[in-house]
Amino acid sequence: MRIAFIGLGNMGGPMAANLVKAGHEVSGFDVMQSNLEAAAANGVTAAGSAKEAVAGAEAVVTMLPAGQQVRAVYMEEGGVIETAAKGTLLIDSSTIDVGSARAVHEAASAAGHHMVDAPVSGGVAGAEGGTLTFMVGGEEGAFERAKPLLDVMGKNVVHAGGAGNGQAAKVCNNMILGITMLGISEAFSLGQALGLEPEKLFAISSKSSGSCWAMLNHLPLPGIVETAAANRDYKPGFAAGMMLKDLKLSQQAAAEAGAATPLGAEATALYTLFCNAGNAGLDYSAIIKMIQGSK
Repeated sequence: MRIAFIGLGNMGGPMAANLVKAGHEVSGFDVMQSNLEAAAANGVTAAGSAKEAVAGAEAVVTMLPAGQQVRAVYMEEGGVIETAAKGTLLIDSSTIDVGSARAVHEAASAAGHHMVDAPVSGGVAGAEGGTLTFMVGGEEGAFERAKPLLDVMGKNVVHAGGAGNGQAAKVCNNMILGITMLGISEAFSLGQALGLEPEKLFAISSKSSGSCWAMLNHLPLPGIVETAAANRDYKPGFAAGMMLKDLKLSQQAAAEAGAATPLGAEATALYTLFCNAGNAGLDYSAIIKMIQGSK
């Protein structure tokens, strides 16, 4: 299949490379020349513009920073919706607000395209290894067309329902993750203050009712969980700044839906403090430093 891939950064670049490895012809564009050059080294044909990349494509995949960029790339004059041939499959894997996702879906459908919102979980390692989880929103037919491509880039592909439901699933999931990491950080900090060794608390909680995915994979203290960023001086697998972005999206969605999310709001406030103190580039688990008063 001939695929256009727009947004070739830390996530998009490896995702596009995996499509090339699977035998697809990928034409890519990114506003940063360094990203475009890195993608070209992995077999992506560098295009001079998004419009050039999309010309003749059977499918378009985007991985962009925010809703503003997604709306622009798809909906502005000369954008994907206008440029792509009628019936083109459109896959947006950006993490954006639900309202923007649904607006782009509506515009794409009106133009005769088939679209899914398919945000991801799994970070850069998942993008490189082709092990991402895709949360997909859109009509059943569009999902079935998109799934073979998503299967190349990920190992878990879940149809979450109609337009925008992929984004809804993403922000809800990451709100859980942010809240959970704060709880883990508080509990392990309290344990240390009470003279309880972190290794002992982990041995108990990981086999008891306190066990959770974040503890088992991203414990915020070093030397216990092999995959934890704490072992790498909190070099990010999932940066605190990205966590804050997703938490803000969750609160925007909650406000629009009239849903009460007091713990989500508190997590957003705490990650805002942490990031504003210059820690946005650290792993999200590094927030234990602020809990312990060391950042």
